[in-house]
Amino acid sequence: MTTDTADIATRFGSGRAVQRIEDEGLLKGHGQYTDDIVPAGQLRALFVRSPYPHARIVSIDTANAASMPGVLKVVTGAELVAAGVKPIPTLPGLPDGSGVATAPRYILAHERVRYVGEAVALVIAETLQQARDAAEAVWVEYEELPHVVGLTDAVAPGAPAVFDGAQNNVAAQLKHGDAAQAAQAFAQAAHVVKLEVVNQRLVPLSIEPRSVLAWTAEDGRLTLRMSSQMPSGVRNSLANDILGIPREQVRVTVGDVGGGFGMKTGIYPEDAATAWAAWTLKRPVKWVPDRSEEFLAASHGRDQRAQAELALSGEGKILAVRLRTLANVGAYATATGMLIPLLIGPWVSTSVYDVPVIDYHFQAVLTNTMCTAAYRGAGRPEAIFIMERLMDEAARQTGIDRIELRRRNFIRPEQMPYRNPMGQVYDVGEFEKIMDEGLDLADWSGFEARAAQSKAHGKLRGLGIATFLEWTGGNVLEERVTVEVKADGVIEVFSAVNQMGQGIATTLAQLVVDVFGVPMDKVRVVLGDTDRGDGFGSAGSRSLFAGGSSLHLGAEKTLDQARQLAGKELEAAPDDLDYGGGRFTVKGTDLGIDLFELAGRQPERRIFIDHTSTVAGPSWPNACHVSEVEIDPATGVVQVVRYSSVNDIGRVVNPMIVRGQLDGGAVQGIGQALCEHMVYDRESGQPVTGSLMDYAAPRADVVACEFVTEMNETVPSKNNPLGVKGVGELGTIGATPSVVNAVADALARAGKKDAAAGLQMPLTPMKVWQILNG
Repeated sequence: MTTDTADIATRFGSGRAVQRIEDEGLLKGHGQYTDDIVPAGQLRALFVRSPYPHARIVSIDTANAASMPGVLKVVTGAELVAAGVKPIPTLPGLPDGSGVATAPRYILAHERVRYVGEAVALVIAETLQQARDAAEAVWVEYEELPHVVGLTDAVAPGAPAVFDGAQNNVAAQLKHGDAAQAAQAFAQAAHVVKLEVVNQRLVPLSIEPRSVLAWTAEDGRLTLRMSSQMPSGVRNSLANDILGIPREQVRVTVGDVGGGFGMKTGIYPEDAATAWAAWTLKRPVKWVPDRSEEFLAASHGRDQRAQAELALSGEGKILAVRLRTLANVGAYATATGMLIPLLIGPWVSTSVYDVPVIDYHFQAVLTNTMCTAAYRGAGRPEAIFIMERLMDEAARQTGIDRIELRRRNFIRPEQMPYRNPMGQVYDVGEFEKIMDEGLDLADWSGFEARAAQSKAHGKLRGLGIATFLEWTGGNVLEERVTVEVKADGVIEVFSAVNQMGQGIATTLAQLVVDVFGVPMDKVRVVLGDTDRGDGFGSAGSRSLFAGGSSLHLGAEKTLDQARQLAGKELEAAPDDLDYGGGRFTVKGTDLGIDLFELAGRQPERRIFIDHTSTVAGPSWPNACHVSEVEIDPATGVVQVVRYSSVNDIGRVVNPMIVRGQLDGGAVQGIGQALCEHMVYDRESGQPVTGSLMDYAAPRADVVACEFVTEMNETVPSKNNPLGVKGVGELGTIGATPSVVNAVADALARAGKKDAAAGLQMPLTPMKVWQILNG
């Protein structure tokens, strides 16, 4: 590496907190979100939605609506079925060969509605107001049917059937482990800890709602502009499964995305209906929901209830874990809705601990609610929360210090690679070291003095910890990129991963700088266009782990090709060339050629590589998160007053972006711990917290402190060439158990040890006050 290249890498390359290249345009108002695109002749779509949680559609009268000013079309589910539009596909079966029982999910409800907010008709009009007026004129006659919205109610004998083919409303189930061996371990255990653990239903709440604009392009193809994390998946579902047109006839593009959190990973009924309308009318059609629609009809997260048991020896060694979990997948069992609780969460359920045997039974349960799917962490927060609650409760019940209990059960570095009871292989991990660093950073030993200060001010203080790992990569380990050195002085790279506020374009650009040694302004990152390339997209914290690794290798391959071409131009062997700062020179001479000049001398005036690579396996980031809370006994208000974490995420490309991901994720995790809950009324089936007037999103005052966030880079992943580990969901996973454990600790210190074991989220002021006051 030459001095110039080293200087550029020092300023712009990996390890530097480079300012995000995405931000300037956004701050100047130049962002290009879906709703910013307004093509000539654009029509607006609006959906008529069910007011009932469960009902038979007797009839739909669209005549009055269709005759209103500006209305081009009003369509029902029955008409779409007659037109050959297929339901959204789900899993045909599970990995063990068992089946899935769920109703077809039509893009407009056909014959029955199964949750409040399900779309039953689509209105297309010249303006949004005309569409609203016409939607109010659509007359739907319903015959109400019995409904059920809660997990325990849904599996109770005689419960209303959400789908007639699902016995006891169980859409699917999986068992893992060895039940007999686990039973033996529990029988021999000196201590058995039992908890009921509820992970309540949450709303992702991205700032930008879902949005889609569809039109027929000049080449005759159906083209969509969407707010999506996975455009290739949307295109494939739309073309192959729903509309039945060749995949080549559909293009999906993505511009700026105002947050995703997993909620924008697949196709929704509204996406498909909007696309069908544009394809049919040959006019651009746009649909952008309001916030109330997002509460009703965008996927929710979590909603699991587990009976958890931990068996330990007299010395505190874990002997077995037993789980019986019900997961609310809503009215339709989607692929992600099932796989997250039945498989993905269980993969990490034993976490950083050496657990000999498990006995798991997970059931995906249908209810008359909106479907659940991916939400930041997607199964891992639920699993880790259970394990960390068990560990802290085990410490209270056995009298073993909770730090010592963890030490006795950590997987040791010499056990790596380690295969956990779910068959997942951890490539590396030094969990005790990370905990020790976390304890030092948090000043764990100084807590008693801080607790005394809180007591002097009439407050209860609690100390919580979570030591944990997570799985990243989405188990889609292949990614494709293109790298193009252009004659005009730009290196343009394309990746199928997507930006959604997480800064991935900046991080990818830094990887290009690492290889080519050119300034950042010479790099152009292009994302979100299925015509440019296919790929899985951004989910499962895989963007850098899989996409970045592929880009790094593709860039190196491009530079190697450029070296060969430069050798021909300079009449020198490639090995006799030095490269730095965007220029090849013959060693020992001043003879050379600029990289971009070299590109201009090629027949196509470019140097181009299309590269696909596969990482060796998932990454396993891990961390120690420590929180301290103060509780006001008079009001029950909980405030997080200290929060620190040490995070083993392998190599760090941009520390500023990584800290933003960790801290933002932690706030979302704290939101689940203290305030968020999507509630459906048991009697009416109506959403109770269906707007931001009622749904308690976390605010700045939930955290009364600065986060202290550190990264440990000494244990790089062995499963990818960059050594990186996924980071986007780590903060969310650690914050929830850390804060709840802190509240439990405060209650136990206040003489409410039994109440600590029964804590259920969210820990609202009313709930905490009631515990403190009996």
